[in-house]
Amino acid sequence: MSGTLNKVMLIGHLGDEVKMHYFEGGGCIGRFPIATNESYTNKQTGERVTNTDWHNVVVRNKAAEICEKYLSKGDKVYVEGRLKNRQWQGEDGNTRYSTEVHVQDFTFLSTKKESMSNQQTGGQQPSQNAVSNTASSPKAAQSVSPEQEDDLPF
Repeated sequence: MSGTLNKVMLIGHLGDEVKMHYFEGGGCIGRFPIATNESYTNKQTGERVTNTDWHNVVVRNKAAEICEKYLSKGDKVYVEGRLKNRQWQGEDGNTRYSTEVHVQDFTFLSTKKESMSNQQTGGQQPSQNAVSNTASSPKAAQSVSPEQEDDLPF
């Protein structure tokens, strides 16, 4: 195989509100952190251990505006995209590095309010407001290619 793949899929909770940045040409980007957890039981002590990883997420244009409107801190979200590395000079003159997930698709899974009500009632209610940006993203506005029109069984 001669190709390469850069794909990330995350399900996690927003660690902060979506921070928007607008540009002169009319474009915008939104940035927010997502927390993912890994839990396991320590075999030696028997105690439950949870590790949290933080991911810097970047969304562009209309998708960013949708995220700003509907997402808030604590909401559970699925994001799919690619990893991008950035570097810049800090105010102290040191070179800084950052790895970001540049989102290509996302789905809102639950709000913080839903999570709180599920914990209080003990019930598992399915999310009523799952939203995908494919309907409003630039890639959805593109014409359908002949490959996508085929009736393939897989």
